[in-house]
Amino acid sequence: MLGSEIMGYYRRGGERDRLAAGQGRLEFLRTWDVLCRVLSGAPAAVLDVGGATGVYAGPLAQAGYQVRVVDPVPEHVADAAVLPGVSAVIGDARALPAEDGSVDAVLLLGPLYHLSDRADRVTAWREAARVVRAGGVVVGATISRFASLFDGFVKDYFSDARFRPLAERALADGVHRNVDAERSWFTSAYFHHPDELAGEVAEAGLIVRRRVAVEGPLWMTGQRLTEILASPDLTGLLLEMMRSVEDEPSLLGASSHILTIAVRRIEGVGGMEG
Repeated sequence: MLGSEIMGYYRRGGERDRLAAGQGRLEFLRTWDVLCRVLSGAPAAVLDVGGATGVYAGPLAQAGYQVRVVDPVPEHVADAAVLPGVSAVIGDARALPAEDGSVDAVLLLGPLYHLSDRADRVTAWREAARVVRAGGVVVGATISRFASLFDGFVKDYFSDARFRPLAERALADGVHRNVDAERSWFTSAYFHHPDELAGEVAEAGLIVRRRVAVEGPLWMTGQRLTEILASPDLTGLLLEMMRSVEDEPSLLGASSHILTIAVRRIEGVGGMEG
């Protein structure tokens, strides 16, 4: 389960509205857009691992999916469980409370952030591979290795001398080790280099289909992003244009988040990234 510092961060309730505005809203809209295109049709069964308060589970249930949230934070589980059509249970991504091949899709839209050891991340991917049916999809979200560097300038974190060593450590080995729980520097986490993802997924026995830049560099545009998202026409244009470049490898590192879409191998059928 989560360490005390990470658990404390999430128990403060920030996940209830984090994806409602600004760069969080862009993250949600882009992630939702990708999910709508890669998930099989409703009423497919979706296991939303690290699903927090159900920000994706709720809309998925409304769309007719059978959704179960698994999350280590009791407050998250309580919030998600009251959403219509959503069930929720406390659990760990490395030991999922689900039977082999019992779901059509697994979402890992948070757990990989907080598994600093590679072996634990591979275990989470492997558990997803175990519970998804053959041919089923697994979608994992990771934070870019360069997110702290960019965020430090966008939000002026570098004005605090304690932030630079934190950003430099993340650049060196991916480990974002929070130094002050009271500062809004996220919490201790692991930030992936885009080139790491394929190896972790393959080791877990899954086939990588796509790596997708969620926000691209647009998350760094500040007030202009708020103005774009306030306009339905501009928001639609943004989503349309981002779809056309989301697979572009050179954008992966500039995106705050990366989605890796993988599938469980069907016995006797090979596959490759593409």
